[in-house]
Amino acid sequence: MGEAERRIDLKLKSVKVNELDVHVFDGRDEMGKAAAEAAAGYINETIEEKGEVTVIFAAAPSQNELLENLALADIDWTKVRALHMDEYVGLDDDNPAGFGNFLDRAIFLKKPFKEIHYIKCAEGETPELAIARYSDVLKEHPADVILLGVGENGHLAFNDPSTADFNDPLPVKLVELEDVCRQQQVHDGCFPELNDVPKYAITLSMSLISSVPRKITVVPGEKKAAAIDKLINGPVSIACPASILKTCTGADLYLDKDSAKPALL
Repeated sequence: MGEAERRIDLKLKSVKVNELDVHVFDGRDEMGKAAAEAAAGYINETIEEKGEVTVIFAAAPSQNELLENLALADIDWTKVRALHMDEYVGLDDDNPAGFGNFLDRAIFLKKPFKEIHYIKCAEGETPELAIARYSDVLKEHPADVILLGVGENGHLAFNDPSTADFNDPLPVKLVELEDVCRQQQVHDGCFPELNDVPKYAITLSMSLISSVPRKITVVPGEKKAAAIDKLINGPVSIACPASILKTCTGADLYLDKDSAKPALL
């Protein structure tokens, strides 16, 4: 049996939920391979059309299989401009829990990217100045593809229910993180305990995320099942910020069987 045939066998379901295309796989590996294949296709299409592509990356253990397989894809990385979607405020530059450092390990330092733009405060720089600088980058280089995850509380990037705004006038902003969001970082093994997780972060806004033409969202694991159930079966509401994906064209959601229960299985 060929690889393509095997993948089809392990794809449990594909459904359309409003505008959102949802794909469910038997396991994380198959989910990650399929999402990476789709992402590589969009990246290569944009390079062929525009000569370059701007991609925004999520940083979380949920993205491991996607990033591992994307790094193996046949892509001219010298034509890929990389950004990421959120970052803690107050961590040391070399802290391994920093999202820029996570992406360095996962893919940024493995490939010869055209450019890499990090969200971080330079020495002596306030968050407001870092936000202004990153907003300028996004204005100069509008993103073509965004790779997303969904939080246990339904957040996209660091847009928790308490700070999410579907019509946010800002492309980038400073937010205070909800405790459930901070606790997720402990669940993910990024910090030893809640008190170690920063309380503030810089994040891309919901309006910026919604504006990206191609959105690939990868969400494995039973700890995300409740959020996915709200996304799929609940209303479009900031109570589950990721529910906005149901209104977005060019959006695909990749799940494994653990995150898809009970919403779809």
